[in-house]
Amino acid sequence: ADKKDPQGATSLPGFEVLLQKQLKGKQMQKEMSEFIHERTKIEEEYAKNLSKLSLSPLAAQEEGTLGEAWTQLKKSLHDEAEVHLKFANKLHTEVEKPLLTFRGDHFKKDLKKYDHHMADLRKQLASRFASVEKARKALADRQKDLEVKTQQLEVKLSNKTEEDIKKARRKSTQAGDDLMRCVDLYNQTQSKWFEEMVTASMELEKLEVERIEWIQQHLRQYTTLRHETDMFNQSTVEPVDQLLQNVDPSKDRELWVKENKTGEVRPVDMDI
Repeated sequence: ADKKDPQGATSLPGFEVLLQKQLKGKQMQKEMSEFIHERTKIEEEYAKNLSKLSLSPLAAQEEGTLGEAWTQLKKSLHDEAEVHLKFANKLHTEVEKPLLTFRGDHFKKDLKKYDHHMADLRKQLASRFASVEKARKALADRQKDLEVKTQQLEVKLSNKTEEDIKKARRKSTQAGDDLMRCVDLYNQTQSKWFEEMVTASMELEKLEVERIEWIQQHLRQYTTLRHETDMFNQSTVEPVDQLLQNVDPSKDRELWVKENKTGEVRPVDMDI
């Protein structure tokens, strides 16, 4: 059935409602791709900043075991930047691009073919319905004409009136035959339209299921990549953890003393 417009404008054909759903799905898919694109840009920018920070000379003069841990921590930022850059690249190729290219420009053309085909059948159905109504009115007029002439015959007998009745009866019978023919043609057209509508609706339903499953698959890929990134990020800090466990304040002080001592002679009391 048609979808009534609450504003009183032209009603929307039922099949058009299904097509609008498909077009909306295509738009949602495009917007999801744009979202992932923005997510990718954030990862790229984050990786760039991490890599830049890893080259910072800050605290580069720290020494000993603590200095080793600090150097490794800065290196871990570079390693983490590589992880995020790979994540960004995979987001682009394995999520963003598939979402954008799924069902290209030909998809809308295919929908238009559906639309035109169903619109033609709908026009045929409307035309057949109009023919039925016209034939129904014609039959009513002929029956009324026959009824009037029959009443005239009861009032006044004449050969002319009898001839008119025969003529009116033939026309009424013909009008009835025309109505039956129009109804038959309408039913045939309606049956064809119904079958095509069901077939097309099932095909559109299939397309919608495919769209949802496709998006679901690639959003799952997003979460998989995200988990992998977390795992790789964890591996970048493990060497830092190990070196931090090995930080030894006594060893660092001893090393510093060896490198910075000014002599080994102990001060003694002076004799007179």
